[in-house]
Amino acid sequence: MKKNINPWAWVPTLYFAEGIPYVLVNTVSVIMFKKMGMSNGDIAMFTGLLYLPWVIKPLWSPFVDIVRTKRWWTVAMQLLMTAAMLLGAFTLPRLAPETIASGHAPVSPFIFTLVIFWVTAFASATHDIAADGYYMLALDQGQQSFFVGIRSTFYRLATIFGQGALVFIAGLMETSSGNIPFAWTMTLIICAVIFGAMALYHTFILPRPVSDCPHLSPDQRSGRAAEILREFGRTFSTFFTKKQIWLGIAFMLLYRLPEAFLVKMLNPFLLDPAEAGGLGLSTENVGLVYGTVGVAALTLGGILGGMAAAKWGLKKVLWPMALSLALPCSVFLYLGMAQPENIWLISACVALDQFGYGFGFTAYMLYLIMFSEGEFKTAHYSLCTAFMAMSMMIPGMFAGYLQEWLGYVNFFWMVMICCFATVAVTAFVKVDPEFGKK
Repeated sequence: MKKNINPWAWVPTLYFAEGIPYVLVNTVSVIMFKKMGMSNGDIAMFTGLLYLPWVIKPLWSPFVDIVRTKRWWTVAMQLLMTAAMLLGAFTLPRLAPETIASGHAPVSPFIFTLVIFWVTAFASATHDIAADGYYMLALDQGQQSFFVGIRSTFYRLATIFGQGALVFIAGLMETSSGNIPFAWTMTLIICAVIFGAMALYHTFILPRPVSDCPHLSPDQRSGRAAEILREFGRTFSTFFTKKQIWLGIAFMLLYRLPEAFLVKMLNPFLLDPAEAGGLGLSTENVGLVYGTVGVAALTLGGILGGMAAAKWGLKKVLWPMALSLALPCSVFLYLGMAQPENIWLISACVALDQFGYGFGFTAYMLYLIMFSEGEFKTAHYSLCTAFMAMSMMIPGMFAGYLQEWLGYVNFFWMVMICCFATVAVTAFVKVDPEFGKK
């Protein structure tokens, strides 16, 4: 390893780079397709499917270190995502203004763009595997502990950059040019240039840990792959023989059900005009309200949630966190019924919902860690995160069609009914009274 490379030179940028494609694929894409005239149902279905790589990434994560080093995978995926962002920018369809204004643009012109986003999603999921593994190889245990907060902070900053700054820039260009496809083309180009600069930087700056060296012969690779397959089969079978496995899976899938439906329709609701039941915010205001204020509140909620859990343990904070996650969804029922125009009031409501979600999500993550305890802790945690991604993907795919059928107000009533699912799984789940205490 190059001893003279300080971790401060690459840890912040590595996790900033990890956050950008995730937020681009799963959040910014929703706003872009909405502004390009796609219907809410199609937006939710096709952007929901983009979650799939994070659901199934445990299937290929053991093989990432067989063929190449984790450093190679990290840099290669960053370069691939840069190329995909540029290709996506230059192939974005140039729809007629009247087609965009209809709000029911056909999906067919967006097929190639969706394929590009699929490539980006798979590359991003692979990058997550490689970058997290690389972090553990390139730093000793003391450095890993020191930088865990730093990496989380810069991942959140990437979220603010994507949902906030990029969306704000797109909104400004929409207003100044009057050309929505051009505005989003330029926004994707800006994102690609910034991300490409980081990829180039990492090509030269990332250290080369001695332990990051899976240089195996073809026969060794074949044998290692067979060994991994056998081990994966064993970890998979032992996961499904865990005590209270079906209750655990139910908790993983249903605890976040209200938010899973809500999150896909949040940005379309903010953007849709009042006559369609929305709030009629401009693109740049959505970038400020949800992408900046909302993310800041989400981060603060997560920090306070971690502090509370460390002090009182998961069992004592589980109910407050479950209610904190579920009940603030009611602010969107209020917004849907009142349709206020005051940007400060809207921002306060979004902040309350996101703060509650951030606080309540802490209990969910701690439960995944607790449920993964045992002989195959790392592999079982990976399977838990697959169910975590699935819990957002499946409801999100159908949220748009449900909203179009019910209208925004009735959709938000349905979200509130889903809070009973959060309450039910919280009531039945078993938690170690001492788990989570510092």
